[in-house]
Amino acid sequence: MQDPERISVIIGVGQINDRPEDPELGLDPPGLMAAALRLAEQDAGGDVLARLDSLAIVDQISFRELGNLCDTLARAIGANPRINYQSEAPHGDTPIRLLNEAANRIGSGEVTLAAVVGGEALRTAAARAAARTRTDSASHNALRAAARRREPGYLQLHGLSAPVDVYPIYENAGRAAYGQTLAEGQAETGAIWAQFSEVAASNEGAWIRKAMPAEEILTPGPKNRPLAFPYTKLTVANSSVNQGAGFIVTSLAEARRRGMAEERLIYVGMGAAAKEDPNILRRDRYDRSVSMDTAIRRTLELNGMTGADLDLVELYSCFPCVPKMARRTLGWPLERPASVFGGLTFGGGPIANYMSHAVVSMVQRLREERGNGFLFANGGYATDNHCIVIASRPIAAASFPQNFDYQAEADAACEPVPILNKDYVGPAAIESYTVFHDREGQPVSGVVVARTASGERTLCQIDVQDPEMLAFFVSGQIEPVGKRGHILLEDGARSWTNA
Repeated sequence: MQDPERISVIIGVGQINDRPEDPELGLDPPGLMAAALRLAEQDAGGDVLARLDSLAIVDQISFRELGNLCDTLARAIGANPRINYQSEAPHGDTPIRLLNEAANRIGSGEVTLAAVVGGEALRTAAARAAARTRTDSASHNALRAAARRREPGYLQLHGLSAPVDVYPIYENAGRAAYGQTLAEGQAETGAIWAQFSEVAASNEGAWIRKAMPAEEILTPGPKNRPLAFPYTKLTVANSSVNQGAGFIVTSLAEARRRGMAEERLIYVGMGAAAKEDPNILRRDRYDRSVSMDTAIRRTLELNGMTGADLDLVELYSCFPCVPKMARRTLGWPLERPASVFGGLTFGGGPIANYMSHAVVSMVQRLREERGNGFLFANGGYATDNHCIVIASRPIAAASFPQNFDYQAEADAACEPVPILNKDYVGPAAIESYTVFHDREGQPVSGVVVARTASGERTLCQIDVQDPEMLAFFVSGQIEPVGKRGHILLEDGARSWTNA
């Protein structure tokens, strides 16, 4: 029998949506974090924050000038933790990694009470910036704007500046690999996202609480402009939010000493993590991710489970290709919701802290419905993967501390990465592609990821001013992925031709 002092349980959760009529008056990130932790303390029965041994913060981007928030937040909540740290970067897998680290510290006896929290105030930041400049400085995608302030490299020169530009490369490659037509691939997106909207509509913590049919989500229009083919605004993460969420983890023994009801305790199972190369051109392929596969499969094995043992899941949903890949590895059926929070479009997309909201919602659902919950987090450019199981009952296979790093296994499963040839001209085949649109929804450029006759990888442009070429890539009449053509050099630009 495991020692109750070494078994981790989540005892308190809290989340906040901050949306005053005047966005300039919204809370900043530490304000959101403090509010979320106070709610988590209340949920845990009180008398927690002042006794924290560990406080872990998810890094934020909306108020970068605030720097490290560890001391600021600790003072705000009246805490003096021995371990007080902020994640090294705002990656989407961070909340699950911090949960896994908290469970490791409890399992080793290093700490007894640990909190994890994050908050983003991009809505407030945009409003204040607009007020200062008297212009609309709010961008649909803050990450794209930040990326374009850097010196452009090979990727950026071809339009691949931010996640919203890159993930369609996975989407289009994946659709072709699944044997779907464009209509079938979009129908899968619509089914998943419509379920997300329904989950969000019934979740008090969600940002957009309106159920939407798949047709509305998929159909481009003034309020749902196309971004990068085939994604529209309603199929990508909504970062224009002010949201904070946090949770408190302790040992089973401490929870019992506090007199907490057993049905409110949610047990932390084991986790697994692996990453792709940060450079998307150094990936082995775009129709799947071996690091994602490894993290998901290993998490199930570590907890002695299969996909059939899961009652609820949260499959990270910054862009549709991610839950599509994850649900296939997990064996999660399309007809079952892939989120307990509402997804990053409707639940809200507070950059790296989304999965803290997922933890909050998963704990709430498991308290009500019982069973096993699977949390899959993803960050970067389909780069970082970390999964964990939490459950309403003890997980017999779980044992802490554990080494959740399965990078070596993922690397061993990776296929040879193609050599990059930046200047190639000649016959080639389409590995993937996307078309970029402006704020009026008009196509402005496009990119092909191509494989040369010798198997090297290269990028080239799509001439979107050519109606026939544009139709070839976006009409759905033919699947471009896998088709052969040529890369031509004309006026210093390399572009795709089907000739």
